[in-house]
Amino acid sequence: MAKPTGFLTYVRADVKKEAPHKRVAHWKEFTRPMSTQTLQEQGARCMDCAVPFCHTGTEEVGCPIHNLIPEWNELVYRNQWKEALVRLHKTNNFPEFTGRVCPAPCEGSCVAALHGEAVAIKSIENHIVERGFAEGWIVAHPPKARTEKTVAIVGSGPAGLAAADQLNQAGHTVTVFERDDRVGGLLTYGIPDVKLPFSIIERRINLLREEGISFETGVDIGSDISAAVLRESFDAVILATGATKPRDLSCEGRTLDGVHFAMDFLRANTKSLLDSNHQDEQFLSAAGKHVIVIGGGDTGADCITTSVRHGALSVTQFDINAQQGFTRASENAWPLFPIVHTVSDAHEEAIAIYGEDPRAYKLQTKRFLGANGHVTGLETIEVNTTIDAQGRKTRTEVPGSEQVWHADLVLLALGFEGADATLCEALGVQMSTSQTVAQGRRPYETSVPGVFAAGDNRRGQSLVVWAIDEGRKAAAVCDRFLGGVFLS
Repeated sequence: MAKPTGFLTYVRADVKKEAPHKRVAHWKEFTRPMSTQTLQEQGARCMDCAVPFCHTGTEEVGCPIHNLIPEWNELVYRNQWKEALVRLHKTNNFPEFTGRVCPAPCEGSCVAALHGEAVAIKSIENHIVERGFAEGWIVAHPPKARTEKTVAIVGSGPAGLAAADQLNQAGHTVTVFERDDRVGGLLTYGIPDVKLPFSIIERRINLLREEGISFETGVDIGSDISAAVLRESFDAVILATGATKPRDLSCEGRTLDGVHFAMDFLRANTKSLLDSNHQDEQFLSAAGKHVIVIGGGDTGADCITTSVRHGALSVTQFDINAQQGFTRASENAWPLFPIVHTVSDAHEEAIAIYGEDPRAYKLQTKRFLGANGHVTGLETIEVNTTIDAQGRKTRTEVPGSEQVWHADLVLLALGFEGADATLCEALGVQMSTSQTVAQGRRPYETSVPGVFAAGDNRRGQSLVVWAIDEGRKAAAVCDRFLGGVFLS
């Protein structure tokens, strides 16, 4: 452990951030690094808790990739940063990604959070890896020997990249295929650059290239390369294509211009930003518009972040659920991830610009309104949600609660329904009833020998940290299929 009385001596500190009204004028990161002394004090807050729930890694508790959090917290406290980096990389291929965009389930399960504030685990993690890059400790380490086995990975999101990294280190020759023009999948085009800059992703990709991984961008498997040719050309294939089929809203007026899927909005914005700093104008602009975002999750918040920076006249986010309380409910007791009301960076920015929280709760969209083929607004009704013993939700409309909202741009951030079945069908891979890749004889195997699956296309829409875990585990199963003994 670190300092025995650290959690009593020091209070939690979080990274400082540029003021909202200033940071919305640019697309750069706006966090400010902590001092070394502050970080050591934060590491000292890690307790001798006997059972470190922070790295337990179940579906509902702790870190999915079992980060050795108490160990690197102590090393930071003792100013042994290089050793902390070694421990961090043992379980996490890309801590610079998770240190920026992970919601930190580890902190929700921190013992210090039982009666106080959690250790600032996410901040410490990000500072460890960034110091590693700054000090030159993170360099390419190509495998010392190569097997004669080849692996194709379809998809370059966090699951695909983690699988590629693991298999490459085991000595296999790995090629990653990405249908977009840049590597990264939803890391690149699904998360605004202000939260996870592409330069951070590219920095890691360059290392993976130096270590021997090949990346083929702009290649759509099934179109540019047939599924049959892919199978013939490689000893194994890992599908890491994500859950890319967006959930739609079926109601009157859905086909009006100005109603778009959130991912189409976010992808076009980031591509234009990276291509031309928005000079090509090849994106859906929210400038001068009243924007309504339907969906209360992180993707919806990313739409707020983007719309505010475009210069939207107003932004409103609909959440079909009631506002969460400020303290845990009895059924959400520690060490479960806390389901409580929070104000994200995006909401903080909207409050600063428009003077109020952009969220509206318990609203269901009944129909879209339009004129001359373009959306002008929408009609909602208030709903109450009940959940039965089996976890099934029932929505009940409140009579007389109809309301009309003005909107020039509507963004649907309702999550995803599953994976694109096209490639699976071409490979003969079976799909489940929930539109994910069906499991074969063992986890991460598919119904086709030599073809494996990892990430959201296997488990459904989830977190970046879960995708990394999936990629690592799928790589281990694939390695055993190839006769390897290096991964576990």
